[in-house]
Amino acid sequence: MEFPTPLTKALFISREKRFFIHAVLENGQKVIAHTNNTGSMRGLLAPGAEIWLSPANNPARKLKWTLELIKTVKDTENGIQGGVLVGVNTILANTLVREALENGLLNLLPKHASLRSEVKYGQNSRADFLISETMDDNYSRQTWVEVKNVSLVENNHARFPDSPTERGRKHLLELENRVLAGDKAVLIFCIQRNDAQSVGPADDIDPLYGKILRQVISTGVKAHAILCDATPKEIFPKKNLKLWYDTS
Repeated sequence: MEFPTPLTKALFISREKRFFIHAVLENGQKVIAHTNNTGSMRGLLAPGAEIWLSPANNPARKLKWTLELIKTVKDTENGIQGGVLVGVNTILANTLVREALENGLLNLLPKHASLRSEVKYGQNSRADFLISETMDDNYSRQTWVEVKNVSLVENNHARFPDSPTERGRKHLLELENRVLAGDKAVLIFCIQRNDAQSVGPADDIDPLYGKILRQVISTGVKAHAILCDATPKEIFPKKNLKLWYDTS
């Protein structure tokens, strides 16, 4: 996925509440950018870190910039590599997963299956994708897909979530319910950075999420992960990544 307009480089100053990023452009102008990432962005928001912003498509929008990329600052204590570009725009995760589905990187989309986005299901939820495949007996096999954006990597291990997520737990249970109803269900972790070698639940941050993840996998929910490469020009899915979690 190429960025439709060139990104603008800036330096991170601070985060206000959840959705506002204070930064300074290379010309010295101070700006406030929007971020749609509701997580903590743990390990990324170091004062002085290089960031990249995209201009707002709507000229009438109050905030003229959106946070897209952050370059990590080396943190030996927490096992964070310096100089790694990380995509933090959570909206892009679905675009990247769609690319991975359609180009065969994720072997989940049969040749003649249909792929729909934002399909209502469960208790006031929307599946990120629904894969429908018509079988020989005209039975339609459905696979419900939930995508989670991952930005936290420590010691080459990607971890989700980076803050407690009640919504994420709900989505796991919705997937489990689809399996119990006879459908298929898939959870896909989209890691918008290239320095992870494995991915798993962050049990120290949200132990209940990890517990429910193990539960739904034992029920039949499948979990996959894709590693992405991020540059100021584009982000693209690069390869599959191993899911690791302690089963004890």
